[in-house]
Amino acid sequence: MPRTIRVTRSHKLATAVLVAAGSVTAIAATSEQSDAQPSAARSSVAVEPVAAAGIPTAKDAAAKKAAEESAAKKATAKEAAAKKAVADREATAQKAAEKARSEKQAANRSTERKAVAAPKQYKNNLDGWIRESLDIMKKKNIPGSYEGLHRNIMRESSGNPNAVNDWDINARNGIPSKGLLQVIQPTFDAYHVKGTPKKLTDPVANITAAANYAADRYGTIDNVDSAY
Repeated sequence: MPRTIRVTRSHKLATAVLVAAGSVTAIAATSEQSDAQPSAARSSVAVEPVAAAGIPTAKDAAAKKAAEESAAKKATAKEAAAKKAVADREATAQKAAEKARSEKQAANRSTERKAVAAPKQYKNNLDGWIRESLDIMKKKNIPGSYEGLHRNIMRESSGNPNAVNDWDINARNGIPSKGLLQVIQPTFDAYHVKGTPKKLTDPVANITAAANYAADRYGTIDNVDSAY
């Protein structure tokens, strides 16, 4: 026959305690599960990988490449600037050299023009008149020498450009001989040398006209040794 268990007040209190303890355990388990869910959720968020020591990331590589390209551009620009500076200096030096050559050539031409333009200077005396006459005679292909001219001048007028013969036949005919080589006016007019003054008593004009006449009649003034 089953044993009859008597439930006392103590038994009821113990049961209540057990029930309460189970509820607390259940609540704790539920709380732990709830706390675990956010952790799991957080673990699903993507985390950017951190580079290991000494190993560059893609971002580092891109920055390095950009820096290298920038340095290369700067080096290219610097080299181009240096080449341009050299070219500019060479161009400046060339222009300066061309300018110097041009100025030198201009100076040479100016000197040449002055040398051509400046007439030869002769002394205003018998020696100067004979030498000037000889230069003109040379240009006009009129023969004669310094000695031939000087010898005949000294015989005819003693070197006086204003000497006049007032006693010979020419003088009696109204056309006296005048000048260094005692030339009459008609002869002077006929044998006057272009480029000399048209004045009978002009020393150079008188000598060249007389030499021109003597060349036509005697071959050269050097062949004249007396009145002609």
